[in-house]
Amino acid sequence: MSVDLATVKRVAHLARIAVSEDEAQRMMGELNGILGFVEQLSEVDIEGVEPMTSVTPMAMKERDDLVTDGNKAADVVANAPVSDRDFFLVPKVVE
Repeated sequence: MSVDLATVKRVAHLARIAVSEDEAQRMMGELNGILGFVEQLSEVDIEGVEPMTSVTPMAMKERDDLVTDGNKAADVVANAPVSDRDFFLVPKVVE
C-alpha cells in the first residue's frame, strides 16, 4: 500500500493540520516508508512464538483473588460530618 499526495492532504485536513506543498511531499515519503516497514513485519513468521509482557523473562506478581470489604469502613467515614453504622448520612434533597 502506498500513500499519494491527495491522501496526505486529506488526512491533514481531517486532523485539522495545515501543511504546505513541501511538507505534504515530505510526509508522503515518510508515510510510505512507515507503511513499507509494516508490510515487511507482516512477512515475519511468528508461528509458535508466545506473547511477551517484557523483553526479559520475569514472573508476573499475583495475589489471591479474594472478595473482602477491606475492613476499612470506619476509616472511610472517619472524616464524614455525619455517619451512621459506617454509612455516610447526607441531607435529603427534594425539588
